[in-house]
Amino acid sequence: MTIRLLIVDDDPLVRAGLTLMLGGAEDLRIVGEGADGREVPGLVDRLAPDVVLMDIRMPDVDGLTATERLRALPGAPEVVVLTTFHADEQVLRALRAGAAGFVLKDTPPAEIVAAVRRVAAGDPVLSPAVTRQLMTHVAGEPDQPDRREPSRRAAISTRLAELAAREREVAVAVGRGSSNAEIAAELYMSVPTVKTHVSRVLAKLGLNNRVQIALLVHDAGLLDEDD
Repeated sequence: MTIRLLIVDDDPLVRAGLTLMLGGAEDLRIVGEGADGREVPGLVDRLAPDVVLMDIRMPDVDGLTATERLRALPGAPEVVVLTTFHADEQVLRALRAGAAGFVLKDTPPAEIVAAVRRVAAGDPVLSPAVTRQLMTHVAGEPDQPDRREPSRRAAISTRLAELAAREREVAVAVGRGSSNAEIAAELYMSVPTVKTHVSRVLAKLGLNNRVQIALLVHDAGLLDEDD
């Protein structure tokens, strides 16, 4: 399968570098480039990419807004955000919006290619280690506005009520940044069973990846209860 890739970055040198680095992969086809988030809807409609590499910081419509708008559309391509930060609040917003993961701009070309392949195959570029890092970042930001005000927390709790008891346990474990193997050992189940539960949680809650599960569990206060 050839993966159709759209690159969106306001820096022409970055776009040229990514095109040069990624264009050599036999299974990747760069179908177009964009310089600002406002171009994304038209480019996606015209070029039908499978994956969008989206820069966060752009002058007119930033990558976060573009990601939120794009992922709200039916049949939207997957989005991988490009950033210079490991655990930036803006990365968290992108993940909440439905981005399939993020890669750093100094990531080696082979790893960016691998990330695009994984996302195109439906496997988010978000390891348990990255989940832990992001959740630590969320928990350690006292100056950030509280996303768990009563009305929001109640709405999230209503969503989580759709989960079966075992699915809820798995969701909380994902929120702690546990790997599938760690969850399997903790909850006395097989790794394939854990994967099945994670898939069901994603489907029931309408989420894209493990970090979105972790953020939702955090916002519901379940990690506080777990502690």
